[in-house]
Amino acid sequence: MPHARTPHPAKPEAPLLFSSVDDVATRLAGTGYLASTAVATTVFLADRLGKPLLVEGPAGVGKTELAKAVAEVADARLVRLQCYEGVDESRALYEWNHAKQLLRITAGRDESWDETRTDIFSEEFLLPRPLLTAIRGDEPKVLLIDETDKADVEVEGLLLEVLSDFQVTVPELGTITATRRPFTVLTSNASRELSEALRRRCLFLHIGFPEEELERRIVRLKVPGLDEALARSVVRVVGALRAMDLRKVPSVAETIDWARTLLALGADSLDEAVVRSSLGVVLKHQDDVLKASAKLDLDAV
Repeated sequence: MPHARTPHPAKPEAPLLFSSVDDVATRLAGTGYLASTAVATTVFLADRLGKPLLVEGPAGVGKTELAKAVAEVADARLVRLQCYEGVDESRALYEWNHAKQLLRITAGRDESWDETRTDIFSEEFLLPRPLLTAIRGDEPKVLLIDETDKADVEVEGLLLEVLSDFQVTVPELGTITATRRPFTVLTSNASRELSEALRRRCLFLHIGFPEEELERRIVRLKVPGLDEALARSVVRVVGALRAMDLRKVPSVAETIDWARTLLALGADSLDEAVVRSSLGVVLKHQDDVLKASAKLDLDAV
């Protein structure tokens, strides 16, 4: 007689954060994040479908800020796993408080090992890291797995169980399953290709450099004291710089920094002297500064 198949555990549901695409755009704007239609739509779908959101794009275009804005809108706790080369299970999932365990072992010398082992591998001695923290408890959370492409390939295996079933297995304690699913955002600068298994579990969103009008609105929002005409000039010059063959083209973050710089300098226009004296705010390599200084034609912008 064939054995009955054990049903796969259902993913824990969470209250929906947004009622429509327009609701996403409006509420994110309330936090200072101006979302394009594509961004607002994908965030809405990630919320409605209960899927993690993989956001790729160059540095400085607002990938991390998107997760922060969603957390603010949802009044949720932001739990961040910052990825880097060498990040491992103990940094991503959990580790045991070895110092406290050693003290407990020392204090219980008269106990049997079985008694001591049961105690030291209990909740009291567990140090949860971001992935475990994100799936425990009933409070709303946004899990941000930042710069996923900087982690080693092996770390993606740690993510698969969490992103598939929102659960983590601790051998000494068993499987811990989320009672409330976190809104999950993974970011990547595409410095390496992420696995297809990880991509399949996510909705995908690419955030590139915004169109001129949207970037101007972003600058005006982030630097409210900047004159409208100067804001337009800044965005146009940055657009011209992005069209050059540079080692590192300026991102939206650099556009905002440059606007703040011009405001601090009291500049009322982008003349050649102002541009050349402040190019280091937008360009981060000397050869880029030299190339831009030689090729940039302010009259044509």
